[in-house]
Amino acid sequence: MKITLTIDGKSITAEENQMLVDVAADNDVYIPTLCYQRGKPCLGTCRVCTCKVNGNNAASCTVPVTDGMVAEVNEPETRDIRKALIEMLFVEGKHNCPSCEKSGRCDLQAVGYETGMMVSRFPYRFPVTQADFQSKKIWLERDRCIFCQRCVEFVRDRESGQKIFNIHGRGADARIDIDIMLADKMPDEQVVEAMELCPVGCILKKGVGFDAPIGRRKFEIASVRDRVTGSDGK
Repeated sequence: MKITLTIDGKSITAEENQMLVDVAADNDVYIPTLCYQRGKPCLGTCRVCTCKVNGNNAASCTVPVTDGMVAEVNEPETRDIRKALIEMLFVEGKHNCPSCEKSGRCDLQAVGYETGMMVSRFPYRFPVTQADFQSKKIWLERDRCIFCQRCVEFVRDRESGQKIFNIHGRGADARIDIDIMLADKMPDEQVVEAMELCPVGCILKKGVGFDAPIGRRKFEIASVRDRVTGSDGK
């Protein structure tokens, strides 16, 4: 059923129960995301897609559109909330972009540029983490993990359907773990898919990493904003 809603003062027609983040992208309104992928179940873990919906802050990947909804994406307070959330993700890990294999392909890096982040307003935590290299195929670089949980929810053993990645511990002690036996069974193309699914450089294929040189950063070739919305940037 077709419904009408308003995004940043613009009247928009959409299908009822589409997710707000998708409706916005279809109408050239960019909302940054790190955990959400179109066509997959929403996770709502990163919250960087926060918008005002009928006057209240909400993660737009979790909000189905309804008739008469009023969404505000680019009002100043909401934009600053999203920027602060992105800054917190940078300070909660160790994101040394110049030495990271995913520099230029990293979604966190791209949304940082897109939102105009230059430096975080928050103190850096410099957490002590331990890389996991026990799998024959995967190097797990926990310094870079932002706990988006894409790997946990979307990477599964193709025979049993069991999760290959999981979260161990709680709070400040939480970390991503890997089922080594299941990981060692993964075909090479699934390892590459997991590596590309990760929005940062946490999951790496041993001995290869990314098999093409970075060259120009992908978000300098085409803005992440334009890729998401389908705009030509004009």
